[in-house]
Amino acid sequence: MKIIVTDEVTDEGLALLQRDPRVTLDIRLGLSKAALLDCIGEYEAIITRSGTTVDKALLDAATKLKIVARAGVGIDNVDVDYASSKGVIVVNAPFGNTNSAAEHTLALLLSACRHIPAANASLKAGEWKRAKFTGVELKGKVAGVIGLGKVGGRVATRLKAFECEVLGCDPYIAAKRAQDLGVRLVGLDELCQTCDIITVHTPLNDETRGMIGDPQLTRMKPGVILLNVARGGILEEGPLLEALKSDHVALAAVDVWSEEPPATPLLKELIAQERLVVTPHLGANTQEAQVNVAIDVSREILNHLDRIPMENAVNLPRFDPAVMDQMRPYFKLMAVLGEFGLQLMKGNPDRITFGFDGAIAHHDCSPLTVSGLAALLDRVADQPVNMVNAGLVAERMGLVVEERKSTQGGAFSNLVTLKLDGPGGSRVISGTLFEGSPRIVGLRDYAMDFMPEPHMLLLSYQDRPGMIGKIGTVLGQHDINIAFMNLGRREKKGEAMVVLSVDSPVPPAVVAELCRVTEATFAQALHLPSA
Repeated sequence: MKIIVTDEVTDEGLALLQRDPRVTLDIRLGLSKAALLDCIGEYEAIITRSGTTVDKALLDAATKLKIVARAGVGIDNVDVDYASSKGVIVVNAPFGNTNSAAEHTLALLLSACRHIPAANASLKAGEWKRAKFTGVELKGKVAGVIGLGKVGGRVATRLKAFECEVLGCDPYIAAKRAQDLGVRLVGLDELCQTCDIITVHTPLNDETRGMIGDPQLTRMKPGVILLNVARGGILEEGPLLEALKSDHVALAAVDVWSEEPPATPLLKELIAQERLVVTPHLGANTQEAQVNVAIDVSREILNHLDRIPMENAVNLPRFDPAVMDQMRPYFKLMAVLGEFGLQLMKGNPDRITFGFDGAIAHHDCSPLTVSGLAALLDRVADQPVNMVNAGLVAERMGLVVEERKSTQGGAFSNLVTLKLDGPGGSRVISGTLFEGSPRIVGLRDYAMDFMPEPHMLLLSYQDRPGMIGKIGTVLGQHDINIAFMNLGRREKKGEAMVVLSVDSPVPPAVVAELCRVTEATFAQALHLPSA
């Protein structure tokens, strides 16, 4: 895999990739947009931070691109939707800098409360002014944390250590999470009206953009202390400037900006405010955080190469980490069922149903559904299909995709069934895992039991004496050796279905000859990935 690194990323993380013989790593910092567009077509992965914009133009030029790796939490600079439509995986490092961002929040809060930047500048200028820098304590204050994710949760814990009463606003967390943090959950209006200190820790999206604007600032208590160490654009900067000027906001601290670097007159005027403490997006800028995020995204790229499900892909369905190891082998089974089903199907399907029976049905099976869909569509679509864009491609093709689950597994503790419906009829294939390897245990309503092999032959015919001998004779005449045979039938001398594993491919002419001698109602040579 050829990888380009376009922003500063620590050597410790890149070392993981440099040691892998499958990887060619090009570190090309400071490229102009034109230069990047000119060369990006050579690469299968790009590692960036916030300095590179991965937009539609870049994604269109990156004809070989498989992964965008953002060495950090935010993905504002990546057009994730368009990347998904192209089948490009977007990964980030959501946990590597959480502690760094939480600590920076408290550093800014304490700096604002104790006027540390101004006091530092005053003393360095030769002054000795103490009364001017009288501060406020955190103890006894009511602090509001908007967003109780990884960073917000850590901030809440640290505020409690300073003996603050902490309120939280986050519609997407369980009440138990807030209880574990010792935080009382409230709505945004109540938080704004109640708190002495308010700090924002949400992602930037359509829901949170401009979330703290003039209406919310107006509801806040006079003398409130306000912080944004999350993403520029969540806290509207124009209303904040006016609130600082009117003393409605007593103190504020901002690390992130709607424009970086800030250049507009409004932002320059805001930054110049004496009671605003500012930093140039330093929340994740610690040695430890930079190492952590670089290692995290490098590991994700290696996971992709090793065909291991990624934990931090923002546009891939995820397994619960607690069951990841248990579920991973099913990806191979889904690929086998897809390969088998499509080769048995006459024409393209218009409805695909994935069934999950037994213990597996207790879990979220949607990642398996998506991986199975990707395996199917990659053979029939006019573009590469993977777990990122499988749903989009299926929708564009007009396919109906369904998922069925039952905790009753019958004879198997876990059973996965694929049903394909189309103009040529239906095909049903069932499989399970045996000692971690895929096995086919059902075709249509026949009970079977065989491991998929690279070269196979399936025949359906009226069972009568001598049929197996005829099949063996024809194959022997063409020097095709049978490795094993699995026979399924419902009744004596009724319809039978036989699956043969052979050592070499069965040519179409031989399949036609077998049809003649057995009067087969269905015959298909198969080529499958080996287990």
